[in-house]
Amino acid sequence: MPETTPATHVISFRAAEHLLEARDPRGAVKLLDGVIAEHPENTAARLLRARAYFLGAQLRPAEEEFGWVLEREPDNAFAHFALARTLQRASRPEEARRHFRLAAALDPRPDFVEAAGFDTE
Repeated sequence: MPETTPATHVISFRAAEHLLEARDPRGAVKLLDGVIAEHPENTAARLLRARAYFLGAQLRPAEEEFGWVLEREPDNAFAHFALARTLQRASRPEEARRHFRLAAALDPRPDFVEAAGFDTE
C-alpha cells in the first residue's frame, strides 16, 4: 500500500466532497475512513462523513458522527440542523425539534428558522 501524506489526505477529503455531490455516499465514506483513521480529531472530515452516512440512509452512524462533532463544537449550527434532520428521519421528532431550535438560535438562516417551527406556535 502506498505511503500516505498530509497532501494525500487533503486529496481524499476533496475527492470525498465531489463524491458526495455526485450522490455516491459510500464512496465518500470509504475515502473519509482513511482520512479519519489518520486524523481522528478532524471535525471537518467527521462532519463530511456524517453527511455521507445521512445521504446513504445510515442514520445511526450519521447520528453518532454529528454528535461527535457537536461534543467538540457545540455552537456548530449546521451540525445541529443536520442532526435534527437525521433524528427526524429516524422518527424521533421531539429530539429533532430541540436541535432544529438550537440551529436556528445559533444561525437564524431562513431554512433553520422554518425547520425550528418558531412561527407555528
